[in-house]
Amino acid sequence: MEEINNFIKTIMEKDLAEGRVKQIVTRFPPEPNAYLHIGHARAIVNNFELAKSFGGYTNLRFDDTNPVNEGAEYVDGIIADLKWLGYTPKNVFFGSDYFEATYQKAILLIKKGLAYVDDLSPEEMTAYRGTLTEPGKESPCRNRSVEENLALFEQMKEGKFANGEKTLRAKIDMASPNINLRDPVMYRILHVPHHRQGTKWCIYPMYDFAHPLQDAFEGVTHSLCSLEYDNHRPLYDWFIEKCEMEHVPHQYEWGRLNITNTIMSKRYLRQLVEGHYVTGYDDPRMPTLVGLKRRGFTPEAIKAFILYTGLSRINSTTDADNLDYFLREDQKLQATRPMAVLHPLKVVIDNYPEGQIEYLDSPNNVENEALGSRKIAFGKEIYIEAEDFIEVKPNKKWKRLSLGEEVRLMNAYFIKAISVEKDEAGNITLVHATYDPETRSGSGFEGRKPNGTIHFVEASTSLPATFNLYEPLIFDETEETAGQSFLERLNPNSWEKVEGVVEASLSSTKPLDHYQFIRNGYYCTDKESTPEHLIFNRTCSLKSSFKPAQ
Repeated sequence: MEEINNFIKTIMEKDLAEGRVKQIVTRFPPEPNAYLHIGHARAIVNNFELAKSFGGYTNLRFDDTNPVNEGAEYVDGIIADLKWLGYTPKNVFFGSDYFEATYQKAILLIKKGLAYVDDLSPEEMTAYRGTLTEPGKESPCRNRSVEENLALFEQMKEGKFANGEKTLRAKIDMASPNINLRDPVMYRILHVPHHRQGTKWCIYPMYDFAHPLQDAFEGVTHSLCSLEYDNHRPLYDWFIEKCEMEHVPHQYEWGRLNITNTIMSKRYLRQLVEGHYVTGYDDPRMPTLVGLKRRGFTPEAIKAFILYTGLSRINSTTDADNLDYFLREDQKLQATRPMAVLHPLKVVIDNYPEGQIEYLDSPNNVENEALGSRKIAFGKEIYIEAEDFIEVKPNKKWKRLSLGEEVRLMNAYFIKAISVEKDEAGNITLVHATYDPETRSGSGFEGRKPNGTIHFVEASTSLPATFNLYEPLIFDETEETAGQSFLERLNPNSWEKVEGVVEASLSSTKPLDHYQFIRNGYYCTDKESTPEHLIFNRTCSLKSSFKPAQ
């Protein structure tokens, strides 16, 4: 895997050299309210790889401070995703582990006159907040006494108030040019059971208050997040200082990475699932890690893609085809290369013995002899791709089968098409051909030059299979689609099901087995595949114009 090298790593090197930190400690802090997607993988890979490069470690911390949509299903899913990517956190923590300690820090701020209970409604709070060009206005509750604030906050904790009736706010500066410092909310009331704490709490800390404290409790040295939190850093530092945290972590931000034709929003992904626009979070068209896994992307390909895109302080966009490139690079020497025919056209070899089946040697991967070989069947009737035959050769560039032309069947014989059968509509339903028994592959034959080489599957031993062909689930916004919702930009042709055949060697295939189907692309056996009904998902095609910069 490519060595990690970016501006965050330079900061860490400097911090270690100057003695600011003795060991690098990072954390990955997902909220357990959805399945992880490729954007989360970027945070996972960089947090773990950066810490590992310095002999440090990474914690997994679930940011479960908002019980409304959180649940054990997502906790289990996130843990499984990390394991699949190949990462084991040093510790697994929950934000809810720190509810009591966080509450005590809130008490400390109240006693220091730096926090107060507010009665303003969300709408009133927004109106009082001001704008980027106008200062905010102080709440009438801002100058409550310490004693009154302590009493009210205790009553909030005891469930004496309804949702939204009161909040606890930090007392900072309503005239600050940074709106995040205009008395942000620290606690809100939510009478919702928590997936781990049950009904013990009805007040929950806000992310901006809880997160820096959690980093400090855990000894995190470098708290890494996306650039949208850049103007939250002064608030992060304010809470660390005013709460008198013994350990002082520091926040660093990197630019977001967008991927073309890819949804990078948990809210939108949830909408797709709940609206039944997809089959679930593991729909192979989804950018979730479970979806990418099911489609056939490997952890190695995902990690290589993420490290290639790098980190910077600037938001950037990369082409989705780049991920395909790294899948090909990962699998080109690992995947076996059986034959599959997606759009079968039957060919009858008239001069081949009736009822005879012979088995020919075929390498599993011509670029990696270590994968060995297998036997493939050959007989009187075979299937070829319908696109590999045309009745009349159109020009010299046509290097496949046509009447009067001879092609090599991969790892088998030369055949020549001699006639066709058609249905009433004029569609070709059958091709008649002859073969030359002297041209068997591996026999040392060096005679005439065929008009190309095509793959095939012997008919009587073939296995029926469904092939799922995927295209982007969504199209990027253009001038023509400007103003459309993301649902209006969904690709109606993002999933095509094709019924074809595969060679008999795939009879024992298992879910998540990877293949390069010769001339058809990289595929993965789907989780719903059975010996009676084989299903394969196309991960990506064989070729791409993308080449990584050297």
